[in-house]
Amino acid sequence: MRSALSAKQLSFCRHFVRTRNGREAAAAAGFALFPERAAQRLLADKRVRTQIETLEKDVAASRAELVAGYRRLAFGSVSDAVRLLLYEAGNEPLDLDRLDLFLVSDIKRPKGGGMEIKFFDRQKALERLEELQSGASDGALPFYRALERSAALFSPEGGED
Repeated sequence: MRSALSAKQLSFCRHFVRTRNGREAAAAAGFALFPERAAQRLLADKRVRTQIETLEKDVAASRAELVAGYRRLAFGSVSDAVRLLLYEAGNEPLDLDRLDLFLVSDIKRPKGGGMEIKFFDRQKALERLEELQSGASDGALPFYRALERSAALFSPEGGED
């Protein structure tokens, strides 16, 4: 048994993780002739299922990073931005590299003097966090697991992992 997946199989895995549609993923990966059968065959392959699980973990990690970023936008402190705003050049030097300006979307110096600091919208960050949290279970995973069990019945291994 081969250990490495082909380029088409890897492409199928990437498309499947994105779409959760076996036929669509198989067609997009280049399995143009009978993509439904190709999807069933591919999903019955333990190596393909392992690759899909690995890609799903990567997607979960990316999602966790998104959640962390939105949490930071929604609940972060503006104290360093205020420190920058109130800084006067005659005082002690300001180490810009140490300032946390993650919440700042724009900094301007108007012609009349002073400084204008705009922040990312906390309300939008909270709304996006709510969408990410409520969309955690979109129903695709149970469907995928059922499809995986069905495909395993047709595999030469007889449904055993």
